[in-house]
Amino acid sequence: MSDLAIYLGGVPAQLREELLSAYTEIVHNYYEHRWEPAELNGGKFCEIVYSILRGHADGAMPGNATKPSNMVDACRALERETSLPRGFRILISRMLPVLYEIRNNRGVGHVGGEVDANQMDATAVIEMSSWVMAELIRVFHATTTKAATAAVSALVDRRVPLVWATGDVRRVLNPAMKAKDQTLVLLYSSAKPVALDDLVNWIEYSNKSLYKKNVILQLHQNRLVEFNDAESMAVLTPLGAKHVETTLLKNLQPGG
Repeated sequence: MSDLAIYLGGVPAQLREELLSAYTEIVHNYYEHRWEPAELNGGKFCEIVYSILRGHADGAMPGNATKPSNMVDACRALERETSLPRGFRILISRMLPVLYEIRNNRGVGHVGGEVDANQMDATAVIEMSSWVMAELIRVFHATTTKAATAAVSALVDRRVPLVWATGDVRRVLNPAMKAKDQTLVLLYSSAKPVALDDLVNWIEYSNKSLYKKNVILQLHQNRLVEFNDAESMAVLTPLGAKHVETTLLKNLQPGG
């Protein structure tokens, strides 16, 4: 059973797959810096989420997502469905038209400014989409906001142009990069904790004990990585993710 099947067990399988596919496309395109409206389009995501909310209100989930004739009016109708949880009825129903509007009508007219407006819009899309995913999981899985947010982060691996994957192996395509930096980038590209043995193999570090002592434990001490010694598993902390984004990948462009 997939993670999403556990988190959204009340949603039909095909609808879950459509939701994860649309969200995954948003995440991957964002981290590949594909910020054009046609590439980072939240429209399909909105239609799927709307179909889930509509089905939840009606007490009968559709097998597949459908596109309402007017997204704004359809979402306003959801606000009147008192059977829906408040997060669905008031928050998501008001966020979907905004998300829909950003990608449908913001493709032209961006002039000036210090920040690329496409990047700005894309950031809004991924943040709102992630929040919506977390709220869906929070309600359907009956969990906390913190746990739901963590669940969303674990659904999709980040695609990093610097990391190449084949089978169960991942490689950082810059062999000159220090072992600590390679470790951070590899952990950044993974949605879930990574085994110490895998990291040693992926980096091709010569000695596992020295790698643990000189790399993993030092990163753990600096709070860039959280290392579970009992399970020999490592995961990137928010501080580590910020370091990767602002330092290691800052000037990296797709294909560069």
